[in-house]
Amino acid sequence: MRLLLIRHGDPDYEHDSLTDTGKIEAQLLAERMKKERPDAWFVSPLGRARRTAAPSLAALDADAQVLDWLEEFPAKLDVNEDPYLQKAFPDTRRREDGSYAPRIVWDQLPGAWRNVPEYYDPQKWREMPPALKSDMEWCYERVCKGLDALLAQFGYVRDGGLYRTEQGSNRTIALFCHYGVSCVMLSYLWGVSPFVLWSSLVMAPTSVTELFTEEREKGIAAFRATKVGDISHLYAAGRQPSFAARFCSVYENTGERH
Repeated sequence: MRLLLIRHGDPDYEHDSLTDTGKIEAQLLAERMKKERPDAWFVSPLGRARRTAAPSLAALDADAQVLDWLEEFPAKLDVNEDPYLQKAFPDTRRREDGSYAPRIVWDQLPGAWRNVPEYYDPQKWREMPPALKSDMEWCYERVCKGLDALLAQFGYVRDGGLYRTEQGSNRTIALFCHYGVSCVMLSYLWGVSPFVLWSSLVMAPTSVTELFTEEREKGIAAFRATKVGDISHLYAAGRQPSFAARFCSVYENTGERH
């Protein structure tokens, strides 16, 4: 079985859509999808993912099933009354009354967690402040259950850290979704902390992450990645990837996201 995790194009977050650059990226992705030819298509309910999928679906006269759990990882963190979290997430927006608004959980400063072993642990990350001060664990389990239900449709049933199958599949399924939720899926498939992947991987807009099952023992399968964040379709067209996936490479680069 082949699994394609596809990030949306360059985002217009304010309107949950794509920028003009993102629309071009989606068209270039469609040319790639003509060669990939997925057997089944699934898409996040959010506009930027659906607009990214639209050219590919039109090019192959295909339909995609909307899966709510493929939305961008929705866990919201409350940093109010917690100086540690306020320092770890310094760009949290303030309301007019001076309180902090809820925010996503994965853009934590590296200096706040990389020297804390528990963040790397496949289970103990649940005991860390961002998880305790948010609905992160519930949202994580929602994605895991959704992914397991989807894979079970294709004959792969979770058994601990592996998948059992009576009849392996050679089909390709494509999931048009988002960076945060893609890292959650990978962390679940590989048995690693999501904090490690959120802070260690870059998946540029319209990038493709490709995983295959390996069934080295009859009926027992595991997922391995052949590509992570691949943007060869952009380079083939002479386009550079959007910067939306990254933070500043040098602190003094004021034009880049900090």
